Amino acid sequence: MSPEITEHVQHVSVEVAEETRAFNVRLEETLRTLPPVTVVPAAVVRAARREGKGVFPAPVFMRDLTDIEVPGRAGPVKLRVARPPRGVSPRGVYLHIHGGGWMLGGADLQDTALAELAAAVGVVVVSVEYRLAPEHPFPAGVDDCEDAASWLVERGADVLGAPARFSIGGESAGAHLAVLTLLRLRDRSEPSTVFIAANLVFGDFDLSLTPSARAWGERNLVLSTPIIEHFVSSFAPGRSPEELRAPHLSPLYADLRGLPPALFTVGTLDPLLDDTVQMAARWRAAGGGSELRIWPDGVHGFNAFPIGLARLANAAQLAFLDRIHAGRSA
Repeated sequence: MSPEITEHVQHVSVEVAEETRAFNVRLEETLRTLPPVTVVPAAVVRAARREGKGVFPAPVFMRDLTDIEVPGRAGPVKLRVARPPRGVSPRGVYLHIHGGGWMLGGADLQDTALAELAAAVGVVVVSVEYRLAPEHPFPAGVDDCEDAASWLVERGADVLGAPARFSIGGESAGAHLAVLTLLRLRDRSEPSTVFIAANLVFGDFDLSLTPSARAWGERNLVLSTPIIEHFVSSFAPGRSPEELRAPHLSPLYADLRGLPPALFTVGTLDPLLDDTVQMAARWRAAGGGSELRIWPDGVHGFNAFPIGLARLANAAQLAFLDRIHAGRSA
């Protein structure tokens, strides 16, 4: 790692480091016993995850969260809504876009995380139920996220009873879709700076594969090079590597001027490490301001697991959003 990158690697205790390494060993052993997502139909993987099967913690569906529908160009777009605790006046709205390789996941599969964010930051959290590949390839998912963001900016604050102070974020494919959403709003001459912050967690920002993704190989720690290629080919089928680098698909190659401050989060054992590092550098060079946190031995999706490293990374994200929504500088 270069000196510049080393500066961004977070320091953790010996206990957290040892727990993380032991967890990674168990995770890799478990993944060896499961068929990779590249050979299982997406619908089967989705159903299994909803039932709590696989390596990720079983979802908890919270009754306190509600669903609303907003207009979309292809029909209504569902949003999952988490509110701050009763008696707490919201300070704004956080637009969340879930991960899952553009093929998996759902707006209601991280209820506890959304509720924690709503309580810790004091914002209304809305998570987008966007259409998934391969049934709905690009641009379906991006269109849904853009439609949700447009509704939020135009009417959402009033409907949700919150100030018109918006932040946006997501994990993995969700981070990718969050950036594309910001870019679309900006290019429509609707200032993306209406969003005051972006929380971008181990995103895939170059669909042609950055060096770390390309060189990773077949080792499966939630992601591998074949898994990334499978997700990309399902989301944006039939495109050459050069076509995949088009800015409307790979935001790493986009003009990033006019975007809000962003926090970038990734682990050192994530094939998408270069995506985050390079995007954070380009974001800062474009004037948006960026913070980069690299977590030692963190695998892709590490912050979804019940380990100390996840608690530290998630606390850093909450602190970033709390600071921005409170109007405090770094």
